[in-house]
Amino acid sequence: MTTTHPVSRWSRLMFLRTFLMVPVFTVIFQTGVVAHPQCLDFGPPFKPTIHLEFCSQYQEFGCCDQQKDNIIAEKYWTIMDHYDHKEQELCGGYVKDILCQECSPYAAHLYDAEDPRTPLMALPGLCFPYCSDFYFNCHSTISLMTNDKRILESAKDRDQFCHLLELPDPDYCFPEVIQNMDLNNNLGAVVEDQEGCLKMCLVEVANGLRNPVLMIHANDGTHRMFVAEQVGIVWVYLPSGGRLEEPFLYLQESVVSSPWHGDERGFLGMAFHPKFRRNGKFYVYYSVLDDEYVEKIRISEFRVLPYDINRADRNSERIILEVVEPYRNHNGGQILFGLDGYLYIFTGDGGELGDPHGEFGNAQNKSALLGKVLRIDVDGERAAGKPYGIPPDNPFVSERHAAPEVYAYGVRNMWRCSVDQGDPVTGKGRGRIFCGDVGQGRYEEIDIIAKGGNYGWRAKEGFECFDIMLCLNSSLHDTLPIFAYGHNVGKSVTGGYVYRGCEYPNLNGLYIFGDFMNGRLMALREDETTKQWTKQDICMGDKNVCAFPKLINTYNKFIISFGEDEAGELYFLSTSDPTSLSPYGTLYKLVDPSRIKGGKAMMKLTFFFKHEL
Repeated sequence: MTTTHPVSRWSRLMFLRTFLMVPVFTVIFQTGVVAHPQCLDFGPPFKPTIHLEFCSQYQEFGCCDQQKDNIIAEKYWTIMDHYDHKEQELCGGYVKDILCQECSPYAAHLYDAEDPRTPLMALPGLCFPYCSDFYFNCHSTISLMTNDKRILESAKDRDQFCHLLELPDPDYCFPEVIQNMDLNNNLGAVVEDQEGCLKMCLVEVANGLRNPVLMIHANDGTHRMFVAEQVGIVWVYLPSGGRLEEPFLYLQESVVSSPWHGDERGFLGMAFHPKFRRNGKFYVYYSVLDDEYVEKIRISEFRVLPYDINRADRNSERIILEVVEPYRNHNGGQILFGLDGYLYIFTGDGGELGDPHGEFGNAQNKSALLGKVLRIDVDGERAAGKPYGIPPDNPFVSERHAAPEVYAYGVRNMWRCSVDQGDPVTGKGRGRIFCGDVGQGRYEEIDIIAKGGNYGWRAKEGFECFDIMLCLNSSLHDTLPIFAYGHNVGKSVTGGYVYRGCEYPNLNGLYIFGDFMNGRLMALREDETTKQWTKQDICMGDKNVCAFPKLINTYNKFIISFGEDEAGELYFLSTSDPTSLSPYGTLYKLVDPSRIKGGKAMMKLTFFFKHEL
């Protein structure tokens, strides 16, 4: 091995661009093709404000600014200074690609930052074929790229080295994560007829939405549907199917959001007061920056204009609660009124990975408001120093150091919860609150919220131990999920609703939910005898099953949220490009095709098409 004389940065960059013969992998971001991007700081990727000279393949979307790009370039040339021209041609491309993975929009996955039980990997996870080629051609560069003792020890043998750089989730290894960004495209394919699969059809109700995060109704007899976009705009859809030209609520100037994939901030939740018809009140949950640029989640009360029920009074905002968000992810976002008339607020654990906040994490700390289900009284006598009341039967009101708002705890990041309206005849199940709690690296779960319940995080993820020491704590009496699924099924649960409508009685009692990452629709049904819940896959019927006019059997992949109209019929919202500025979101109504083969049902559906579309 020889050493070359130093050359200028510009000359080196020109050399790299002009003469480097080893292929450099380029990121091509296409609309609708996205996985689950996240940077090493747990924030969303972004477009650098200044062009990246070195890791230029990430100049449109990645995790590096110009300063970080320059640091990586300097490290690269320090390594290359140990090699002659021929060796630089052979190994330069490998070294550059590996170093630049810190700029990858999937950096948190590549360096296994999602598992706090293990140290951050010194080198990114490499797919075995690529790792093998790199080792065969350039293993001498390993000692110059890192001083990690485990890696250096393993570098004596190719298999040991490449095994050490394997990721728990192989979908994210380099370069496969770049070449096949649409992760797990075939998992739960929505048009495949699986054994025991419940065949459904859809009606497209609305489109052109920008990351639609929710659809709700006001329960005021008008049968209007309110659809909210992540940027902070809420639209009114009338029973006829038309959308009002003016938004119901416009908060875009106050809401913190960004156009980058993976940003969980924004307008996240909304709930109408049970007596909305009389008092015109509703509540919203959104991300804000205060005057000192501290990020918070905010729950506010608004009223509609006295002369227009389709327009909110922007000046009527009354801030109910604000909670500081230490990181930009795990923002929670659900609010709803229970049948008891109290407002339930579902907060995330504060972000980062593994809930590293304090000795036991925010979720297990009952004095913290993050990682909780909170319950407050927006109508009752205000508690001392608070703009709301505390329900007297909240489970921890008398517990020293516990926040009186806490109703349940030990949650990670519940995304979409709903109230079961109960069997239309017997009322069975009425009032139960179902939630989907997004997992970390192994399991997603569905929970039914119980007063005082501890849902296990960060001791447990799904049914399994996550933090061994907390999990073995005999004082931990956690409430188990009713269902959990591994990441071979899906990777980000979106909670749904129990069907209680009248149009499709075959679906009564079925809890329908989905997975954001792979677009899989699923359902749970409770066994009346054992009280156990079993999963049933939902797939789209073929062209023969969904042959009636206006019925479709395909949908945009990324399932963001579910909705229920005033009649109890179910909907879901999804997009082909989950960013807050992409107008590719669609609202779909679920249709049971087995109920539209008879004359009466056919007539009802025809009426729906004429009057709602």
